[in-house]
Amino acid sequence: MRPLRIRRSHLSIAVLPALFAAAVAIAGCEPRVEEPLPPARSENPSRPITPAGTAKSTQAASKPTRCIKPTPDKPARTVPPGPNPACPPDDLAEPPKLRTGSVVFPDAGGKEITVEIVDTEKTKARGLMYRKEMPENHGMIFIFDRRKNHTFWMHNTCIPLDMLFIDDDGVIVGIEENTPTLDDSTFQVGCPSRNVLEVNAGFTRKHGIKAGQRIEYRGI
Repeated sequence: MRPLRIRRSHLSIAVLPALFAAAVAIAGCEPRVEEPLPPARSENPSRPITPAGTAKSTQAASKPTRCIKPTPDKPARTVPPGPNPACPPDDLAEPPKLRTGSVVFPDAGGKEITVEIVDTEKTKARGLMYRKEMPENHGMIFIFDRRKNHTFWMHNTCIPLDMLFIDDDGVIVGIEENTPTLDDSTFQVGCPSRNVLEVNAGFTRKHGIKAGQRIEYRGI
């Protein structure tokens, strides 16, 4: 027998459709590359994002108000002048000698007084105890380490006093007038102060000295 021979032209025509179908099948198996997602609605490039903590407060910080106890038109107390006859004898044979300075009242005509300075626990505890007199233009200044609402009493104190409570910058935050002698009641103005100045009762009103005015220290 003679072998069957297929003409080339016939083979090419018969094979072409099969090759085309195979190419289509291979193309359909290739992985698809994902398209980029559109930006989310919350992303808006035209509006910059403000970093946390950079927002400015709409309210200005308010400055603290100074505590001052106003001086009344009339004193809250009246006391008899002079030393109390019941004044006890001094418990020290020789009272301590204190250094002195001066206090000026610029808002009261520049009045100046001499003051004894007490700045130790021992001298502050004694204060003006057992004194039976104090010159008109004299006083005693109590120097403290810290600012607070200081409280005083008149234990064994024989002369009536005015107490001036003075802040760090020299402003008088309150005055206790006419504190009675030999009285263990406590006296305060309810405002923080640094130092306390004691003068004879009636001195502040006589010279027009009031809370809110400023004093100046010299040699203290």
